[in-house]
Amino acid sequence: MSGNGRSVFEKDLYRIGEVSRLTETKAFVLRYWETEFPMLQPVKSPSGHRLYRREDVETVLRIKRLLYDEGFTIAGARRHLREAESGMAEDASGSEPAGEAPATIGRKVLLDLRDSLRAFLTLLESE
Repeated sequence: MSGNGRSVFEKDLYRIGEVSRLTETKAFVLRYWETEFPMLQPVKSPSGHRLYRREDVETVLRIKRLLYDEGFTIAGARRHLREAESGMAEDASGSEPAGEAPATIGRKVLLDLRDSLRAFLTLLESE
């Protein structure tokens, strides 16, 4: 968090070029991922530009980590994200996600933190 209490992301909506820079992912890859991952659905502006919400940028970072760092296939990453979403719903209700040991959950938190820190570093380097 920065001194003013805001997270790594300073805005609510980002254009595809900004997301491309923040996540170090080519725009054409982002457009492809939109077709492969139903949970990645940026809104369209009246002029037709893709506008990614903070959650979309975080999803892009998770997809990138799964594909590039952990070696998942597209289908495997899609399934993993779907299971994680349903696990989060269970976790919010007070029960632990099915089939996940606490060590695995800790690893996921650390990987997400690493991705957020990378995005923050990219943001700082671009200034």
